[in-house]
Amino acid sequence: MKGIFVFVALFGGMMLGIQTPINGTLGKRIGGIEGALISFAVGLICLSLAVLFFGKGNFSQVTHVHKVWLIGGALGAIGVTCSILSVQRIGVAGTLTAAVFGQILTGIIIDHFGLLGVAKTPLDLSRALGIVLMVGGLYLVLRHNL
Repeated sequence: MKGIFVFVALFGGMMLGIQTPINGTLGKRIGGIEGALISFAVGLICLSLAVLFFGKGNFSQVTHVHKVWLIGGALGAIGVTCSILSVQRIGVAGTLTAAVFGQILTGIIIDHFGLLGVAKTPLDLSRALGIVLMVGGLYLVLRHNL
């Protein structure tokens, strides 16, 4: 049953791939930070409706979680703003390649040290080789923009 979540993640990644040029164009027209604000405002409306109709959680528990678990929205705002600013200069493929590399590299670091409550998964030779290959791929995608 876990295999289906590979496709869920793939679909989510595809949505981010579509979101990037949309937000980039919006940012070009109204400003980068302003575009990010509009993007998050529309997202807030969509998620509010999803919670209203499908939510099964308990908002009152938010006061009982560690404060670090509340900064996800701020990190997302930084990520979307960086994407909006980057897509105008290095294109959609360059922006997505760099962003995905950043996510994977961060994930490997978090896994290796067991940060943020995840189980440790040590950096091994295959993961290190994967990083090297991704650096090469990043260069190949961005070489005309460097």
